[in-house]
Amino acid sequence: MRRDQFLKSFAALAAAGALPRWAWAAEAVKLMIPANPGGGWDTTGRALGKALQDAGVASSVSYDNKGGAAGAIGLAQFVNASKGDPNALMVMGAVMLGGIITGKPPVNLSQVTPIARLTSEYNVFVLPAESPYKSMADVIAQLKKDPGSVKWGGGSRGATEHIAAAMIAREVGVDPAKINYVAFRGGGEAIAAILGNNVTIGGSGYSEFAEYIASGKMRAIGVTSGQRLKGINVPTLKEQGVNVEIGNWRGVYGAPGISPEQHRALTTMVQKAVASKAWQEALEKNNWTPAWMAGEQFAHFVDQEFASLRATMVKAGMV
Repeated sequence: MRRDQFLKSFAALAAAGALPRWAWAAEAVKLMIPANPGGGWDTTGRALGKALQDAGVASSVSYDNKGGAAGAIGLAQFVNASKGDPNALMVMGAVMLGGIITGKPPVNLSQVTPIARLTSEYNVFVLPAESPYKSMADVIAQLKKDPGSVKWGGGSRGATEHIAAAMIAREVGVDPAKINYVAFRGGGEAIAAILGNNVTIGGSGYSEFAEYIASGKMRAIGVTSGQRLKGINVPTLKEQGVNVEIGNWRGVYGAPGISPEQHRALTTMVQKAVASKAWQEALEKNNWTPAWMAGEQFAHFVDQEFASLRATMVKAGMV
């Protein structure tokens, strides 16, 4: 076979997704982070990118931050711009499901390819260091007195901290519709608002606030777990008489329209990344709990989570 004929045949096989990973992979991974810099998805995405390189399965990783609407803006761009791209990934998680439920965007997760769940963690509620309130009990007392005066800061509408705030209100006898929730486009914006004393109380995954809690710039007053988190001396909401428990998790999806072989290869890439030293260091640094789940099991889990979150949000008066 002449060289030009070989190259044409090779290109045709590559276009059809019929070549093994080593033959068609560009090794240059494009990672969509559907949030502004500085938050949990951003931290997760960049940690994953580093791990992909550390594991030797990506020669380079480029990042695209597109925040807003609980990830729906980034999801829309990913759907429209990455079709058939075997080297494209998008970070996502429970927050995106909540945003889809509340925002009803024109795109949804059925249009992209589930790869794996990566981590799980619980949320923490914090007060600015200068806050006149000292505990969750103080915040709840004010909430009962004047719901609108308590400004809750967190991620997009439908984020797990937003759902948790509505659940807290309902549990203490306050109409969840009266919650004054300020949605930010990313964790960095929420952190700035809390540090600037521009919100009454802030919520997010513990890892996002850990350094500010440790330095005394934020005061942690409650976690959304069923039991106290290991190594973290912060009471649960349940300990404080508020029967609220809700978790958070983060995962990764591939582009629309990739072949079954490309799907398997991308899953293997991510699996190798989470076994790397760089990823193990990220887990420890951010206090993330590893929660690997892939394939049909992960796709089924997302469907179940969507139904469960919707039921929780209906109960809390959010939808």
